[in-house]
Amino acid sequence: MDRLIYVAMSGAKNSEVRQASIANNLANVTTPGFRAEFANARAVAALGGPGIGTRSFVVQQTPGADLSAGIFQQTGRDLDVAVRGKGWLAVQTSTGEAYTRNGSFEVDAAGLLKTHAGEIVQGENGPLTIPENTRPSIASDGTVSAVDMSNPNQVVEVGRLKLVNPPDNQMEKGLDGLFRQRNGEIAQADAEVRLASGGIEGSNVNSVEQLVSMISTQRHFDMQMKLITTAEQNARSASSLLSLNS
Repeated sequence: MDRLIYVAMSGAKNSEVRQASIANNLANVTTPGFRAEFANARAVAALGGPGIGTRSFVVQQTPGADLSAGIFQQTGRDLDVAVRGKGWLAVQTSTGEAYTRNGSFEVDAAGLLKTHAGEIVQGENGPLTIPENTRPSIASDGTVSAVDMSNPNQVVEVGRLKLVNPPDNQMEKGLDGLFRQRNGEIAQADAEVRLASGGIEGSNVNSVEQLVSMISTQRHFDMQMKLITTAEQNARSASSLLSLNS
């Protein structure tokens, strides 16, 4: 009887975790550069005493993310860029360098180029600082220039964004939504990566697909709960029969 409980319990837990992953994808359907998470599961045999190996749990795991490109959204902002095709933008976090497809930048009070989430945008030679009273722009090769507001003919080259392109199977998504290499190493700059200026890359979440998955997952959870109820009813019936025979 407990075999049914094991299967139903782990299935219900798996559905709950999967539902949370789907909800997170839906919550980020409008987040620039967001990559939808996969919600996969695998069976793991239970360990313990004799006979316990016939029981198994369903374990939820998120081994990767959907790395397909989102739709380009025109914004007209000079500090909005989107990666064309393969590639990533490098940013600096409190735990080290990470990579994103969200190219919506801003300049803070100190002149540092940052993402809207507060990460410092990495240049090939370190962080990029925009001079005061200038209008920055980003070229297709990642070169950041600043035009003097008082003298439009005077252009200062600030530096070049660090653009990388590691193999997709080496990229791992963190809890902060940023990507890093699985081996923990820093990716090298790739001069072949190109940008599109004046717009950002939208999320690649398919809201219709995610909603269908959410409904399917809810039904799966309900089915597992019914199985647990059935196991309880069977146990009570068996107990009643044993009490009559005793």
